[in-house]
Amino acid sequence: MRIAFLLLIAVVHTCSAQVLNLPPRATNAPAREQLVKVMTPMPLSEREEYIFQQVINGNIPTFLRKLVAVTNTATINGAKHVVQYFVAPDYFALGTDADYLLTPMTPMLAQRVANFLDCSLPTRKMSDEIWKAAQVKLPPSPIPATPKMITVPVFEAHNETVRGQRLAVVSAHPLGELVAGDKKDVVISPLIYANLHTRASTPVVIYGWHKGDGKAIQPIYNGHANTWADYSHGIRLVQQSAILDGKPTTISAILTNANVAALLSDETNFPGNVIPKPFYPVR
Repeated sequence: MRIAFLLLIAVVHTCSAQVLNLPPRATNAPAREQLVKVMTPMPLSEREEYIFQQVINGNIPTFLRKLVAVTNTATINGAKHVVQYFVAPDYFALGTDADYLLTPMTPMLAQRVANFLDCSLPTRKMSDEIWKAAQVKLPPSPIPATPKMITVPVFEAHNETVRGQRLAVVSAHPLGELVAGDKKDVVISPLIYANLHTRASTPVVIYGWHKGDGKAIQPIYNGHANTWADYSHGIRLVQQSAILDGKPTTISAILTNANVAALLSDETNFPGNVIPKPFYPVR
């Protein structure tokens, strides 16, 4: 009875832990315009350190802090399993609810932010499931590829397009509802470490940008080096704490267990859909 009671308490704690563990946002923290002004001249390494400092100081919109539950089911080896996990309602942004900047970053920084917030990045399957669960499905808005697509002014230009799409439906779907379709996902995958391209021995793996029919514009791809972050890359935070068949666990524990990994991974080229290292290396 005592063990069952403790498990129940743990599940309740997991269910209640649906808010990112961040300090309050300072009233004088920079919003979109100032963020763009400060970050535009910065080299990549300096910009990413600046972004991380904004995170640890709580410069995150209020609407991104409360996570949204997503539930998946699967029958694996004849046994039905159910997992519930908790995701940020939109891609990572800095600033305020009224004036935020969707902020692409390299996978090293994305993993660093995820680690700081006790989160994971999604898998390809999770990206699909999040799109299916989203109340707000925005149509992708690509910008023609140029060398400037990795610069902050192009990040801002795309941000304003996407914010315009989001605000067009905000009266019916307030900020905080689950949104998808506005960015590609930086995902975790065995392809971070396997089947590497010669030009990308340490890659970023991207997937998604779902169209209205649910098909992804971007197949899973590990051909860019991990220093690549263009305007289309989105960082979706997923809380590590999850509930598997009514019991508390973590995203990483599921993905490394061949008995249940297929709940969250469809990496069928790898035994049991397992992702042995469900993270990016952090410098």
